[in-house]
Amino acid sequence: MTDGAGAPVRAVIFDWGGTITPWHEVDLRAQWTAFADGVGTLACARDDLAARLYAAEDVAWQRGRSHGGSARLHEILESCGLAAGHALTEAGTAAYRAFWEPHTLTHPAVAPLWGQLRAAGLRIGVLSNTIWDRDYHRSVFERDGVLHLIDADVYSSETPWVKPQAEIFRHAAETIGVAPEECVYVGDRSYEDVHGPQQVGMRAIWIPHSRIPVEQQVSHEATPDAVAHELSDIAGIVAAWNAAR
Repeated sequence: MTDGAGAPVRAVIFDWGGTITPWHEVDLRAQWTAFADGVGTLACARDDLAARLYAAEDVAWQRGRSHGGSARLHEILESCGLAAGHALTEAGTAAYRAFWEPHTLTHPAVAPLWGQLRAAGLRIGVLSNTIWDRDYHRSVFERDGVLHLIDADVYSSETPWVKPQAEIFRHAAETIGVAPEECVYVGDRSYEDVHGPQQVGMRAIWIPHSRIPVEQQVSHEATPDAVAHELSDIAGIVAAWNAAR
């Protein structure tokens, strides 16, 4: 439990993948095969490029889990000799994004939930560990008709940190204009989304519906302030905390 349990809730900040989007099990090697197909390489070269990109991304995420540093898609591509702005890089990126399109859809419960929270006077934020840039994420929210409901959004790709680093949660609270102890963080990963925000005094609501791969799990001791089995549970949890003050 957090030290901020007695403070009023003024903002609710959401994780993206597996929280705002429904959890999908994705073949992470296949994303890079799609990228290589977009580049237009021959079969043997395609498999080599896909393998190198997969390995580079894996190193980037492992570095984040072990040292807390962020990464960006263009850095992964450049490490494999794919220069930003080059026609082949652009073609591969388009194919890569087409691969991800069905896995980026906003959960249908999000818009009514955010509307309900905003009607209660709460601010809505997004904080995501991601290698994708702000413009891409915001285009996804705009496509799904929820961009106008977001008061502030922070992506690890535009900061030096990834969750669960305390700095990125403080930065998210500052961006949304609310003290950390007046924020609630909602996410599906216990280490990143419960342990992380609780370090800075945020309350954490855990949504335990995602099957996090074993290699992405990190041993830790953290107890969520609340558990939401459905996104629609969140408004009631927050309202009860504010009513109990």
